[in-house]
Amino acid sequence: MAHPAVSSIESLLSTREIVIACGPGGVGKTTTAAAAAAMAAVRLGGNVLVVTVDPARRLADALGVKGIGNEVTTVPKKVFTQAGVTPKGTLSAAMLDTKQSWDALIAAHAPDEVTKEKILKNPLYQNITGRFVQSHDYIAMERLYDLHAAGEWDLIVVDTPPTRNALDFLDAPERMAEFFSSRLLRWLITPSRSSLVGLATKPFTQVADRILGTQFLADITEFFLSLESMYEGFVERATAVQHLLADERTSFLVVSSSETVPLREAEFFATELGERNLDVGAVVLNKVLPASLVEPATTKVARSLVNKQSDVINEVVAVTQCDPVVLERVLNAMTQSFDDFAVVARREAQSRKRFPSGGADLVTVPYFDHDVNDMTGLLALGEALFAPTVR
Repeated sequence: MAHPAVSSIESLLSTREIVIACGPGGVGKTTTAAAAAAMAAVRLGGNVLVVTVDPARRLADALGVKGIGNEVTTVPKKVFTQAGVTPKGTLSAAMLDTKQSWDALIAAHAPDEVTKEKILKNPLYQNITGRFVQSHDYIAMERLYDLHAAGEWDLIVVDTPPTRNALDFLDAPERMAEFFSSRLLRWLITPSRSSLVGLATKPFTQVADRILGTQFLADITEFFLSLESMYEGFVERATAVQHLLADERTSFLVVSSSETVPLREAEFFATELGERNLDVGAVVLNKVLPASLVEPATTKVARSLVNKQSDVINEVVAVTQCDPVVLERVLNAMTQSFDDFAVVARREAQSRKRFPSGGADLVTVPYFDHDVNDMTGLLALGEALFAPTVR
């Protein structure tokens, strides 16, 4: 269900329970998610949680706290007070640990202790939960569902992997439901129950034994037989997660920059979200050059400086006694730099006008000349996010 357009990131965060930041890599998505959550805690109040499912562990550094893992960690209030603010609410953070989350899921849904232990000790299970990317995608959605269902958080901001991987993140619940309902899964476990079917499939299993090894096939059979009592629950949960993503309480925040390649990725993702009937609450473009670079008045001053360069050099030399040759080089470099930045700024402006946001607000964040690596920086970024929208 689509929502009416909101006027800013602030109003988006105040009207949703889940906001999922997504987009290409290298555009400040993780930092944007952390900044949005921090500003929500400061301005809007309530209990705010930011969760990262990106394997790159940048969130802790961005928040200025250490030791963030699978368990929720509260950001100390002194982190805010040191940045000169007193938050109305609380901010907590967590980062997905795939293995711990899978173990917790099995422990919660296994019918008994014996089944739980069989699954947890099965070599196939350990490989799936420890190495397979699809395992990470699915459990990320499970983790989000559990955190939301707990009812402890007024707002959950989720940082996702880079764009095309994030599509796996979104589709994981559906794929999991299809797998547990598939003929393949039934075919894998049927031979162990039926001597007739087992005899019919014996030629295949003999070949598989030689290629994969008897123990590997035994691990597969034991794993899926142990999971069988949980199939229905997995399908129900996967369906519930899909509904949560499409719920009116959930919105997506597409984050990009105005550069050509990232913007194309962001357009691709916004289109994919629309085709899935998922709500795009806003589009954030980071690292935007100042609008003054393309204003006529600024260009007029720059041209005037070029046309009267000799007069400028003479006046500056008279006051500073600097080398006029060196000064001329500096002025020429400044002029060339201005022209280069002005060209990029014009291209960015045109790209923003063409961006198919589907009615969602477009929020621009200025280019910062320093890294955002503490709460002061996060709040400065947050102030830019909470500024009135440009369109």
